[in-house]
Amino acid sequence: MTSRTQTRTTAPPTDLFREGMVKEMPNLRAFAISLCGNVTQADDLVQETLLKAWSNAQSFETGSNLRAWMFTILRNTYFSIYRRKGREVQDSDGIYANRIATAAPQESAVEMQEFRVALAKLSEEHREALLLVGASGFSYEEAAEVSGVAVGTVKSRVNRARAKLAVLLGITGPEDIGSGQISDAVVKRFDGSGLA
Repeated sequence: MTSRTQTRTTAPPTDLFREGMVKEMPNLRAFAISLCGNVTQADDLVQETLLKAWSNAQSFETGSNLRAWMFTILRNTYFSIYRRKGREVQDSDGIYANRIATAAPQESAVEMQEFRVALAKLSEEHREALLLVGASGFSYEEAAEVSGVAVGTVKSRVNRARAKLAVLLGITGPEDIGSGQISDAVVKRFDGSGLA
């Protein structure tokens, strides 16, 4: 009896795939920084994500959401590394969040510092959901896919994160919300009774 081994040949990634990866790099880096709290670790995480995405390009289904696929790889890679380390770095005083090198010229340095400290005080799940939906522009459905949870869970986490930020930042009404890019991205609207 003769056994036959079939070898599968895969086509190299397309130019469109490559361009999509390059386009998502800044978004991946911002998300990685929010997860790691350290720019150097975030850059390593993005590099690992890009290597995994490139190596597994043949498993990406053309026409599906490349951005969500890559964010999922990044998130899963982060949690794999986190589990291996077996510990979590607490950042309750905002030291690691202060290392984020994203400039926000439209907000004062004091407001930005307060925002970073408040963001660092959110639970990891709430911060992740808020950054995916608010700052990265994912729909609730896409954020749920990236996080591996139900859409309702993402909506709840985002709502709770926004409400907690409002309390931490002393936001009591629409006039208290800054007009900067970060405020606009994360705190999208105020309905009068709390952040929605």
